[in-house]
Amino acid sequence: MSAHTPAPISGGNGKRPVGPMGGNGRRPAAPMGGPGMGGPMGRGGPMAMMKGESARDFKGTMKKLIAYLGPYKAVTLIVIVLSVASTVFSIFGPKILGNATTKLFEGVMGQISGSGAGIDLPGIGQILLLALGLYVLSAILAYIQGWVMTGVAVDITYRLRRDIAEKINRMPLRYFDGTNHGEVLSRVTNDVDTVNQTLSQSLSQIISSVVTVFGVLVMMLTISWQMTLVALLIIPLSLGIVQFIVSRSQRYFREQQDYLGHVNGHIEEMFSGHVEVKAFNAEERSTEKFKSINSTLYGSAWKSQFLSGVMMPMMNFVGNLGYVGMVVLGGYLAIRNLITVGDIQAFIQYVRSFTQPLMQLANISNVLQQTAAAAERVFEFLEEKDEVPETESPVEVTAIRGEVEFRNVRFGYKPEQPVIKNFSAHIAPGKRVAIVGPTGAGKTTLVKLLMRFYDVDDGAILVDGHDVRSLRRADLRRQFGMVLQDTWLFNGTVFDNIRYGREDASEEEVMAAAKMAHADHFIRALPGGYQMVLNEETTNISAGQKQLLTIARAFLIDPPMLILDEATSSVDTHTELLIQEAMRRLMRGRTSFIIAHRLSTIRDADWILVMNQGDIVEQGTHEALLARGGFYAELYNSQFVQVEAV
Repeated sequence: MSAHTPAPISGGNGKRPVGPMGGNGRRPAAPMGGPGMGGPMGRGGPMAMMKGESARDFKGTMKKLIAYLGPYKAVTLIVIVLSVASTVFSIFGPKILGNATTKLFEGVMGQISGSGAGIDLPGIGQILLLALGLYVLSAILAYIQGWVMTGVAVDITYRLRRDIAEKINRMPLRYFDGTNHGEVLSRVTNDVDTVNQTLSQSLSQIISSVVTVFGVLVMMLTISWQMTLVALLIIPLSLGIVQFIVSRSQRYFREQQDYLGHVNGHIEEMFSGHVEVKAFNAEERSTEKFKSINSTLYGSAWKSQFLSGVMMPMMNFVGNLGYVGMVVLGGYLAIRNLITVGDIQAFIQYVRSFTQPLMQLANISNVLQQTAAAAERVFEFLEEKDEVPETESPVEVTAIRGEVEFRNVRFGYKPEQPVIKNFSAHIAPGKRVAIVGPTGAGKTTLVKLLMRFYDVDDGAILVDGHDVRSLRRADLRRQFGMVLQDTWLFNGTVFDNIRYGREDASEEEVMAAAKMAHADHFIRALPGGYQMVLNEETTNISAGQKQLLTIARAFLIDPPMLILDEATSSVDTHTELLIQEAMRRLMRGRTSFIIAHRLSTIRDADWILVMNQGDIVEQGTHEALLARGGFYAELYNSQFVQVEAV
């Protein structure tokens, strides 16, 4: 990576950024612009140089955001009052300091001419103490309003993230099938952060900027309308320069944001898949792709930073021209005794204080657009349809026998593209039912429907004669133990992973379940045994060992029904035979659904459902289906005939 690469990976946690972000995990703030950034009222944050993403419904979104601020109306009013008071006290500061300068000037001139009593140090001291008191009071009020508003912003951020987290738990899996996970995370992080920053910083900034602009303008007019006119003539020129530079730097900032995301994505992808990259000798291709993306990023970043860097010198140049004009005019007016020297000094301070809030006000539209766009994405997510609500009068589950019926089931992840077209089957309690068929036939989809991860589009699924939609989802899922082909373990001890389905299980019960799954021997051989901590990616144990742990988890739950989706696909032949024996004991007296591609593992099933293209094409016992010589026999023979011939 070249030395000029702009922070391709965000944050200290090494996580992939969600969307284009800077090195700290937030969207990069563009440089600020405007002359005269000093002055007592320069407590504003940086201005955005690039136009933000626009909300489709600005007014509607802002109304929702204001409604979200409803519980904080009183606090927000206090913040507004504090911000106004702090700004007003600051505005009077330069005028009071100007009086001190006038007294000092008059005293010096009196000494020179011999007509005065000298410098009035006590009087100047009193004026300076008054100015100091105003500035200290202004700072205290600003601190209080900032502290209060930050608390409100953090609380709203918490509420938004809490609402999003609760919403995620209420949303159907169908939504996540069609939405990038990074997009969801971006709404939780980037978009909520944008709203938070606006509330904690920009809101008080807007208030103080408005008050400052009008207050300073009034103070300038009270000193000299002629000098105020000169100062105002500089503003259109300054704004013209800003608009000229921003219009040309916008596309480079946007391109920088886009390609920063591309670089982040490519690097994360290459790091997470570095084994595959090496295995397929793709290092050179990966490097070339990185160079290409990074080159574009570097070019856009360089141009955007150059253009934004040009702004300050240009603005300072224009501002200094204005200062020269005002000083010359002020000197002329002072000679004619129309204003005092202190007024000139105060006026220059006011001009320096006038420019920054004016530039911030010019940027308010951009800030609000960014906030509205971020809030709109958050509210859109919160307004997504929840999964089908629980029935108001659910069937109370006591003892499930395990009778399952699929009655004319029709389902598609997209309604116009059905995966299961007209599926009907009846499974008696305690039977071991194998579901076989080629990839994409709809086997795993049946399991998802049975667990109500999805609801059927048509037809019904019944358990013990009750439509699964008449049961609470939690009650229904409590009746199943699942071992899936894609194992899932979390960052924690082996013991806690096995006990995941039954938090109240004792140590003896966990170990007994591990022994039944033939996992106890390898667990005890691990460093730390049952207390060994699995890492986040669970790469410190093998794929087969992970599968054994999930099987032990199912043993521990001891449910009335089982779902085994390629449960032994990652274990060796010897262990597979041991697990099959253990599973035969586990499945005894329980309704079991076994999904398998290796047909040798389901010979002992009580009933076999053969699926193809979403329909049951055959059903029966293993021997009967072989004797029929149909689709199942073709599948079976394709796996074993060649082996037997050898």
